Amino acid sequence: MYDCVIVGAGPAGSTAAYHLSKAGRQVLLLDAAKLPRYKPCGGGVSPQVAQWFDFDFAPAISVKVRKVRYTFNMADPIEAELPTEKALWMVRRDEFDYFIVQQAQKQGATLWDGTKAQSIENHGDFWQVNTTQGPAQGRFLIAADGARGSMAKWLGFTQRRYKLAAALEAEPRLEVPSEPVVHFDLGLMQQGYLWNFPKADGYSIGGGVFRSGTQRKQDLRTPVGDYAAAFGVDASTVQHFGHPIFIWDGPQDLHTHRAVLAGEAACVVDPFTAEGIRPSIFSGLKAADAIAQALKEDDHQLLLSKGHQSLADYSQIMNTEWGEEMRWARRLARLVYSAPALAYRAGVKRPSSTLTMVKVFCGEVSYGEVAHRAIQRLSKGLLS
Repeated sequence: MYDCVIVGAGPAGSTAAYHLSKAGRQVLLLDAAKLPRYKPCGGGVSPQVAQWFDFDFAPAISVKVRKVRYTFNMADPIEAELPTEKALWMVRRDEFDYFIVQQAQKQGATLWDGTKAQSIENHGDFWQVNTTQGPAQGRFLIAADGARGSMAKWLGFTQRRYKLAAALEAEPRLEVPSEPVVHFDLGLMQQGYLWNFPKADGYSIGGGVFRSGTQRKQDLRTPVGDYAAAFGVDASTVQHFGHPIFIWDGPQDLHTHRAVLAGEAACVVDPFTAEGIRPSIFSGLKAADAIAQALKEDDHQLLLSKGHQSLADYSQIMNTEWGEEMRWARRLARLVYSAPALAYRAGVKRPSSTLTMVKVFCGEVSYGEVAHRAIQRLSKGLLS
């Protein structure tokens, strides 16, 4: 009998496993894939995540990037340089995710990788997860198995609030300049953007549509191929990886009887940037706090008639500390992706804009502040 069974060893699940194990709890971490496993992802990580751990992430960072270059429809370029302490981390998800898993194992977490969850059973005061390796029992359960996972459905979360977005990526292994640069194009992809994120031994080139329901299904392969060609990459010779993204779309319950959702299973992806790693880690951290407190409630028989207060608090924390920010991110996305030419001219090209967004990315500036300024600026542009 484990204190907690965690399904999914991505950033959310591995973070929760690390913090619960460090607190002395018995944790089982399950993942359907054999680790380390490939995960299509741009791999941009905010240095803010270092504040939530007590170990050095250096071995898991492919490169740190201080230069950002923007274009609009592949033209009108603008470059910006970031302070050293705010350099963006570029990671490969197989290395990054597994690195956190290994830190959790050092704290005592048990890992069952290559183990698929097949069903779950509610036994009142514990959950049983039936897996390809046999049954596993835990007093509490964290579902962190991503956008394609089954855990949320099995737990009864049939009405999660999210916008379904899509991304397509290719990862050519090419020589990277000695001074790596992050590239964005705002105009070529409708209702989204294109990116080129450097790694130590290649790039992640991709594009995504992050405002769904606004128009007919969009072809992603053509703009990604055109963008790749600008960097000397023949996209037809590189394998493409398409994947859905669950973008946050408003407050919702993320807890049920002795279980919580975390990571993309909790629909935490940023509606403006489609950032998923930092919010997943944040949700894993808060889920671990909630489960640790719920275990104390159990130990001291403080269970209320409505269930564990700490699990309800987890939903509240995610809806306020994360959700309120995402409410403004959603407004900013609507503004920028509906009028990208104006947004590029009046916003992106301003010298201060990149540093402001990096401060948002690092948790130093709120989306609310950015959105208020952007609305005023773009409104003036529309009037003129």
